Amino acid sequence: MAAVRFFPILSILILILILAPFAFAASETESLLRLKQSFTNADTSLSSWIPNVSPCGNWIGVVCFKNIITGLHLSDLGLSGKIDIDALMQIPGLRTISFVNNSFSGPVPEFNKLGAIKAIYLTDNQFSGPIPLEFFAQLGSLKKVWFSNNKFSGNIPDSLNELDLLKELHLENNEFSGKIPSLKQQFTSFSVTNNKLEGMIPENLVSYGANSFTGNEKLCGKPLDRACEYYTLPAEEEGRVYLSGFGIKVILILVFAAIAALVFLSMRNKKQSKHDFSIISRSNSSIDGDQVVQVHVPSSKNSNSSENKSKKGSSHGEHKSETKRASTTRGGSMGDLVMVNDEKGVFGLGDLMKAAAEVLGNGGLGSAYKAAMANGLSVVVKRMREMNKIGRDVFDAEMRQFGRIKHTNILTPLAYHYRREEKLFVTEYMPKGSLLYVLHGDRGTCHADLNWPTRLKIVKGIARGCGFLYNEFSNYELPHGNLKSSNIMLSDDYEPLLSEYAFYPLINPGAVQSMFAYKTTDYTEYQKVSQKTDVYCLGIIILEIITGKFPSQYHSNGKGGIDVVQWVFMAISERREEELIDPELKNSTSSLNNMLQLLQIGAACIESNPEQRITMKEAIRRIEEMQV
Repeated sequence: MAAVRFFPILSILILILILAPFAFAASETESLLRLKQSFTNADTSLSSWIPNVSPCGNWIGVVCFKNIITGLHLSDLGLSGKIDIDALMQIPGLRTISFVNNSFSGPVPEFNKLGAIKAIYLTDNQFSGPIPLEFFAQLGSLKKVWFSNNKFSGNIPDSLNELDLLKELHLENNEFSGKIPSLKQQFTSFSVTNNKLEGMIPENLVSYGANSFTGNEKLCGKPLDRACEYYTLPAEEEGRVYLSGFGIKVILILVFAAIAALVFLSMRNKKQSKHDFSIISRSNSSIDGDQVVQVHVPSSKNSNSSENKSKKGSSHGEHKSETKRASTTRGGSMGDLVMVNDEKGVFGLGDLMKAAAEVLGNGGLGSAYKAAMANGLSVVVKRMREMNKIGRDVFDAEMRQFGRIKHTNILTPLAYHYRREEKLFVTEYMPKGSLLYVLHGDRGTCHADLNWPTRLKIVKGIARGCGFLYNEFSNYELPHGNLKSSNIMLSDDYEPLLSEYAFYPLINPGAVQSMFAYKTTDYTEYQKVSQKTDVYCLGIIILEIITGKFPSQYHSNGKGGIDVVQWVFMAISERREEELIDPELKNSTSSLNNMLQLLQIGAACIESNPEQRITMKEAIRRIEEMQV
């Protein structure tokens, strides 16, 4: 994903966790209250937005840096009504806006008045109508545009091509029409699927793959399997005009009519006329929802020297020794960063506070940030808001159990910071990213590497990781609980590492429904989760890998993606299993039987009745028996 830079956001994050809130500018507080008044259904969802209380650290959805508002993340709050742009204009530090999964409707708000904005997330609303052609002309800082799953129509604005910094553009599942602009940017994430676009796909967008363009019946050319019919212009003209179907018949009639008229005029005037053809071209681009942060931290070897000295004096096995705690000397008594695994070195809050930050995502359990230290180690810092269920001693014991894990397919935490209201959870950063990103977001070399042997390797690694968790946490109701492709990191050699596992006993009762286990049929139909719920989640991942499709099950409202469960069961019942295989795997014809075998394993995992579903042990056994 594209990086949105803040300097140094991570320091402020830590200060917010530890220090009491600072006084906040009254004018910005008043502006936010005006914004709240423009919404409907806001009294409950924005109940923390009250006068005489600092928004930073206290108001839901408000992101701050040095006590300055830099972001509004108002996703999944059931909001509707009008978005008061004039109120937002009174917040000069605002850089990120997210209204994902609400009920806003009508024309696109005048976000183009916010010239410094870097990311706009409007996915899963009911916005409609055309976007003004010059909408993006004054938004030169914009890096991320996510307008997917709305009802936008008309042409994609040409002004998108003026956004030199744009890295993520998502316009899928709308009603955009006309040609796709020849966008000049190099996107890290791009999709225009399921619109009413037509004509040839611009050559400089072909590398993003067919999955970025499907669902547009009148689109043609690579990377789709639908060739464009075209005729070449005369030598003195440039380029080609691409047509398909009925359109080429019409143009040929017109061409012949024009030639006949020209011949007639030539004979009449004794003079040769030239054909006058013209080509009209258009260029555009666009879109962000969860957030991501990048950090540059000085080497821990030169800072916190006392920490390193402590480390030398401690034995490797003394997990409860105070020497394993890397405490910062800044700001007096600010608490400790507790190291639970020092195989990557020891660092403290001081190291993180010196770092700039890059937001990686904002999920149901909290936000994630990347911190890249000068000594070469990059970490992900997760701010967990919903882990107040247990006391410090029990929490410490759980974290140390996580820290002792040594398994090829498990992402072991490095450190944590404890505060009653919120926690920091530190793990190693994996440059290749998540399975979700490599499957659906990346269209470069990483995605191209996803051949059949690599995909089978990933499935086997996930199964082995699950097997370990089911032994290590065998008494847990949900040994994983949040198993989905976004929580599976990939190493440089495509070895999967499971993350966000075994959190179920730690999470507040009211927040467990943000875990993927609670989005499965086990809970939605039977109001119960069990160890077999993880099996269902494993099945979704297997089908996601074998079909190459984004499962709609990952969306709580069902919008976007493919209902892989219904699709797979219907195809199996009609003996059309081969149609489910990702077209990018079709060249591996010698492995087709293996692919279908894995498909059947995935189907057995997603049996709607948990009693009839196979166990995790059986799923792992079947997967391990498979060979390339």
